[in-house]
Amino acid sequence: MASRTNTNFTLIPNQKLRRSNRQTSCCSKTLGSGFQPISTFGNFKALPLEIFQIILKYLSVKDISMLSMVSKTVSQHIINYISTSSGSKRLLLQDFHNLELPDRRQDSAILEHYRSLGLLFKRCTLLLPTKERLKYIHKILTEVSCFKFNGCAAPMQCLGLTCYGMFLQTLTAGWDELECHRVYNFLCELTNLCRKMQMAVCSKPGSARKLELRIRLFCRNVLLDHWTHRSDSAFWLTRILKPWPMVNQARLLYIIFGPVSPQDGQVVWQKMIEEPTDEFSLKGLADAIKLLYDASTKEWTADDVISLVDELSVVPHEWLLENNARLLMLSGNNICFTFMASKAVNGRTIELARLIVFLALVCEKELYCMDWTVKMMQKVCKVFSTPVERNNFLQNVANAFACVIMEMLQSIMSGDRDEDDRSFLNLFHLVHAQANFHKEVLYLTMNTSLS
Repeated sequence: MASRTNTNFTLIPNQKLRRSNRQTSCCSKTLGSGFQPISTFGNFKALPLEIFQIILKYLSVKDISMLSMVSKTVSQHIINYISTSSGSKRLLLQDFHNLELPDRRQDSAILEHYRSLGLLFKRCTLLLPTKERLKYIHKILTEVSCFKFNGCAAPMQCLGLTCYGMFLQTLTAGWDELECHRVYNFLCELTNLCRKMQMAVCSKPGSARKLELRIRLFCRNVLLDHWTHRSDSAFWLTRILKPWPMVNQARLLYIIFGPVSPQDGQVVWQKMIEEPTDEFSLKGLADAIKLLYDASTKEWTADDVISLVDELSVVPHEWLLENNARLLMLSGNNICFTFMASKAVNGRTIELARLIVFLALVCEKELYCMDWTVKMMQKVCKVFSTPVERNNFLQNVANAFACVIMEMLQSIMSGDRDEDDRSFLNLFHLVHAQANFHKEVLYLTMNTSLS
């Protein structure tokens, strides 16, 4: 049986609504013509500007940043506060040389401060065009001498450029590429960076050591080191390198990422030429090469990166092959194979064979698996189009082992020995490398034939 709808409910009389309306209009009459809706400045409208700025002194930078999003009017008042001498003095901390606190606690505190300050400026200037934002920010930051290219007398002991980089990274995070292009161009005009780079790459390596150091610190600390996403780092490194021809790109890459002296931080140009170096000295260069190779951009092809590596290996003069081999190994399998395949395609098999020898030597010294070198050689063999070319290459590898061993032995017999017998030790490692290399070749041959 269907239920019946209950219609016994009480209707709300319309008179109550009319009475409510009368009360509202009554209220409006009581307030009179002086009544206005709450402004975008909210309850702060009743405060004198001086009191508002005093309140800001009790807020942290993060809190001020949040407050700036309340309204456009509040944001404008915060911008005015930043522009005052008291506001800029409070917000623009300049304790960049205080190394008294242990465990770098002072460093992390001031870096975090400038990260928050970057977010504050990002929010305050949100409605301005990019060009106007940059002009305003430069006007405020120009008071900090350590943010300038040549502003600090002791750049190696200064956190100024690092804080500036943290500030800019936070400010520009999420901006599109066109805006970031404008930022880079603005910085170049501000610091005359392109002119300084031209002076450095066109001078004799090491003749402008202080300028090289300044370029390295500015590029690393301001533009490159603070990004968490590799694509962002690749974008800024591309902006630095791409305007220049390949030979200058290699020079710049060495200035920015090459080995430096532990005493004064200046670039060491002869390190790759005079003696075998360690992984630490090459890690920065290898990471930069991988960054460009892995960049998902049309600005860098695999051929571009390989050409850059080839050019780098003669900066300032031809490197020791052991250092070249170590750089390729640190750069990863893809770059190493592509580099070697390029030599194979271009008929540079003798150079390629000697490179195989030094790849084996590095594996022996660093206790890497020797089968890596053998498998890399096997992969390169597939690049050759005919069995004759492949066999000639393998013959060149065998001859290269013999030639390099004889060269080292002759050097030792002629009396050209180091005080710590490094030449003899190098020969010892090479002989063991040859034995282990051929052992892995035999393993590979026998396993293939038996299967």
